[in-house]
Amino acid sequence: MTNETDTGLPNPPAPQGDIRHTVGRIRRVIGQIAVLECEGDYRPRLQEQLTAHDDPSVLLEAYSYGTDRMLFCLLFSRPEKLARNTLIVSSGQQISIPIGRGLLGRAIEFSGDPIDGRGPIMSSEKRSIYDVERTSSGDAALRSDEIIETGIKIIDFFAPVLRGGKMGLVGGAGVGKTVLQTEILRNIINARDGVAVFAGIGERTREGHALWRALEENKVLDKTALIFGYVNRNAAVRFRTAAAAAAVAEYFRDLPSDKTDPKTGKPIGNDVLFFVDNIFRFLQAGSELSTLLGEIPSEFGYQPTLQSEVAEFENRLTSTGRGSITSVQTIYVTADEFANPAVVATLPHMDTVVILSRDITQTGRFPAIDPLRSSSNALSERTVGTEHYKAVHEARALLAQYDKLSRMVAIVGEEELSQQNLQTYRRAERLLNYMTQSFYTASAESGREGTVMKRDDVVRDVRAIIDGKADDITADQLLYVGDLKSALDAAAAKKTT
Repeated sequence: MTNETDTGLPNPPAPQGDIRHTVGRIRRVIGQIAVLECEGDYRPRLQEQLTAHDDPSVLLEAYSYGTDRMLFCLLFSRPEKLARNTLIVSSGQQISIPIGRGLLGRAIEFSGDPIDGRGPIMSSEKRSIYDVERTSSGDAALRSDEIIETGIKIIDFFAPVLRGGKMGLVGGAGVGKTVLQTEILRNIINARDGVAVFAGIGERTREGHALWRALEENKVLDKTALIFGYVNRNAAVRFRTAAAAAAVAEYFRDLPSDKTDPKTGKPIGNDVLFFVDNIFRFLQAGSELSTLLGEIPSEFGYQPTLQSEVAEFENRLTSTGRGSITSVQTIYVTADEFANPAVVATLPHMDTVVILSRDITQTGRFPAIDPLRSSSNALSERTVGTEHYKAVHEARALLAQYDKLSRMVAIVGEEELSQQNLQTYRRAERLLNYMTQSFYTASAESGREGTVMKRDDVVRDVRAIIDGKADDITADQLLYVGDLKSALDAAAAKKTT
C-alpha cells in the first residue's frame, strides 16, 4: 500500500538518517509563503520540514500543493534569506522540538530554540510538533466529575472548572484576561501536583517578561514550560506555536509520574495544566496565511478552514487513562463583538465559559467577571453538591433582579424602591462586592495582598449573604475581603473603637 498526501500524490517512505532529498527551487516569496517548483520524482509530505541546500538555518514546511509540481510552503525564517531559484531540500522529517523535564522553567520558540538566555535545552529526546499519539478506546479516560479549584471566588462558585476540561476566559482588550489566567496558573500549581504548559501566541514581549517574573516570584516557574510565538514574529511562527505547545502537553500527560493506578498498580501520567494566551491570535495567524495563499475567505474575512483549525488543535488537548490535560484559554473579542466568527468557533469546545465585562471593569470590581453570562458544565447537583447547586441558582436569581432594579435606581434613586426591592438590591450589591478578590500576581500594582478561597467557604458565605447575615455591614466593607467572617469581625472591631 502506498502512502499519499491529501492531494493524492504518492509519497516515498520516510528516509532514514541524514539523507537529504532534493525537492525543487524557489519561484517566489509572498510574505510568509514560499512558492516552490518541485523537480524530479520526490514530493514532500504535508508538514514535512524543508530547508535551503546551502543554508540549514532556513526553515520551511510543506503546507499545500497547488498543482503536481507547485508546492506552497510556510516560511519561518526571514524572507530575505531566500532568493529566486534557491535549491530546497528535505530530510523527510517533521519539525521537532526537544522534549523532557529539561523544558520546565524554560522558555522556547515553536522550533525548540531557547529564548530565555539560559543556554541550550538539556534533553536527549525530540518529538514532532504534530505527533498526535492515537489512543485506543480502552485507553480513553471517562469524563471526570472532579472539580479543580482555582482559589478565585467568583469562578469556583459561578463557573467551576472540571479536571480534564477546557475553560475559556472571554473578553475584549484591557479587561484582565491575562492577569486572571496568571493567577489561576499560580494557584492551581501551588495546590496540586503536576506541571503547567504555557503557550504565548501573539504575546507581547512585555507581557512575556511580566509573566516570567510573576511565575518566578510565586515559585511556580520550575513547574512550567513556556512556548512563545511573540506578536512581532511572522504569522507562520505564531500559527505553529499552538502545535508545539500541544506536543509538550501531550508528552507530560503521558510521562509516568510517582503516582500509581490503585486498580492496576501501574504508573500513571501527570495532571497537566495547559494555558493559551491567546487562542484568537492563533486563528488570526491562520487568517493571515490564508490571505497570502489567495484562498477565498469566509464570513468576516476569516479563512475557510477556521472551524477545522480550531477543532484540530482542541482535539489534541484530551485526557487519557494515563493523565489529564486541563486547559485555560484566553479568547480575545475584537471590538467587544461576541458574534465574531473566531469566538463563535472556539466557544463550543469549552466546558467552562467565563465572560469578562468592560462595564464591570468600569465599576472598579475585579476580577471583572459577569456571573450571569458565565457558565460551566460542572454546575450540576451531582458534581458540585446540593448546597452549592442551590446557592448558585438563588444567587443568579438575586443578581438578575438586581440588574433590573439598578436601571430603576439610575433614574429615580434607591428611595423610590419598595422595602423588599431595596433589600434585594442591597444584598445583591453585597454579593457582587464579596466576589471581588486581590491577586497574588497583581499585588504590586494593587497594593493588596493576594487571597485564595476554598469553594466550600465561598458557598457558605454566599448562603449567609443571601439569608441576610451581612445586612448589618455596608457593601463597601465587603470589597476585596477574604471570607465573610473576616469582614464581619473587622466591621465589629471598627464599631467598638
